[in-house]
Amino acid sequence: MSIDLEIAQAASLKRITEIAESVGVPTEDLVPYGWTKAKVPLPVLERIEQERTPGRLVLVTAMSPTPAGEGKTTTSIGLADGLNERNRRRAAAGEPATGNAVLALREPSLGPVFGMKGGAAGGGYAQVVPMEDINLHFTGDFNAIALANNLAAAMLDNHIHHGNSLDVDVRRIHIKRVVDLNDRALRGTTIGLGGLNGGVPREDGFDIVVASEVMAIFCLATSLADLRERLSRIVLAHTRDRKPVTVADIGAAGAMTALLRDALAPNLVQTLEHTPAFIHGGPFANIAHGCNSVLATRAAMALGDWAVTEAGFGADLGAEKFLDIKTQSAGIWPDVVCVVATVRALKYHGGVEKADLETENVEAMLAGMANLEHHLTVLREVYGLTPVVSLNRFPSDTDAEVAAAVAHLREFGVRAVPAEHWAHGGEGALDLADAVIAAAAERESGSGEDRTPRRSYELSDSPEEKLRKIASRIYRAGGVDIPSSVAAKLRRFVAEGYGELPVCVAKTQYSLSSDPSLRGAPEGHTLTVRDVRLSAGAGFIVAICGDIMTMPGLPASPSAERIDVDAEGQITGLF
Repeated sequence: MSIDLEIAQAASLKRITEIAESVGVPTEDLVPYGWTKAKVPLPVLERIEQERTPGRLVLVTAMSPTPAGEGKTTTSIGLADGLNERNRRRAAAGEPATGNAVLALREPSLGPVFGMKGGAAGGGYAQVVPMEDINLHFTGDFNAIALANNLAAAMLDNHIHHGNSLDVDVRRIHIKRVVDLNDRALRGTTIGLGGLNGGVPREDGFDIVVASEVMAIFCLATSLADLRERLSRIVLAHTRDRKPVTVADIGAAGAMTALLRDALAPNLVQTLEHTPAFIHGGPFANIAHGCNSVLATRAAMALGDWAVTEAGFGADLGAEKFLDIKTQSAGIWPDVVCVVATVRALKYHGGVEKADLETENVEAMLAGMANLEHHLTVLREVYGLTPVVSLNRFPSDTDAEVAAAVAHLREFGVRAVPAEHWAHGGEGALDLADAVIAAAAERESGSGEDRTPRRSYELSDSPEEKLRKIASRIYRAGGVDIPSSVAAKLRRFVAEGYGELPVCVAKTQYSLSSDPSLRGAPEGHTLTVRDVRLSAGAGFIVAICGDIMTMPGLPASPSAERIDVDAEGQITGLF
């Protein structure tokens, strides 16, 4: 059994009613899922938002990730625990309070849980619990999302089977069925076999649940009415004369909303140190917008003086989409951005191979700073935000490497502190909490940048121009390759009235480019756009770049091989 799992299973959890009451939510306002999980109904959250002033928002992002893993979720949890620990210590010393913190994170997908990554609920002494529940079925949200998506697909095929009065072109059906597993065999399928009663035969395929438009909508919706309206706008297909066919056209919006009604309420759990944590929604940042639900983030802001949330992968992916897409739906803007870096990741981007990352190499670590510096520069210069670097410390990091990294970043003009929350929980993140508090105070005092939201492009830009601005400003690309067939799709989106939607880029997380082999901070590369998809309900256009897949496959030795249940019913192998 891994040490992470041992720590999680040995934890003493408080009843979820006690966690809720600690932030002013009475027991009668909860919908409990056992003793350690609960949903907070939307009317309760709406009332709380009206009664309270929103807390400061801290966005956690990272430098470009590596196969070694950087611990961004672990850092988000450690930072929230650190903020609460600092608040407790100041109160005990009779000093002014710094305020309580509440977390808002994504739900793990079973794709990586059973695939390569394993569990995604933090690690060491910075975890959200009950870890096994969160990593597996949790409260059934992903199942509801899959069912809603697949109901729309089934009703569209049923409409075609029963006469096709909308004149749907079966060659131009855009919705795919989904499953929350990595299953490459489902990328391309043939359906409708079995004779007259089997439907209309056609080529089809599956996406993973977290890549579906329904998941994106679920996480951007601001209310049940907004959810229904967004679902109704999903473009499922086109007719033979190229007119869009929507969920509203086939009459599926009401039933889809019914399936998602209960799931839309955010899930409340706790960290090992009993920090309240909303875990809700889970789109990937390399193939979707990569942020937890708007409702969970706003709930954390309403209930905490500090709300800590994260966006998937590096600042070029999750943070860009958080700032260019999510904040516009949610009406929010971060006060501080915490950028997670590690000595291992810096060395990797400095040219060191994964097998050698535990060997001291200050020179390579400093060479890899180009990648981190680019992310920091984008956050400061493109978005006008104040970044703080959390140097997430691993046992193999040497004092010389850590000291050199901190000194270099301070010379670069950014607060940078080593953090040891994996080993010591909130106590190990006190310096990080202090750096975040100081950055927020500086921003509020007016000595930092102004707080007006800034984007990487204007919504009035054409889709092609939005892609060019993202490529040049965020990825350091020299140009964008948009094949004629893709350009034709974009022209059709514009003609149908979708030209002013944001763009959601799907690309590799391992590089600033669309080529995962280009480490560091490559310049002048070409962003290759392989395809574009319209997500009219979510409210953006997806640009699929490079070799990224919306249905991942399992590795040669998947994590599922190591997951088991012992004779006492304890789950093993989740990490």
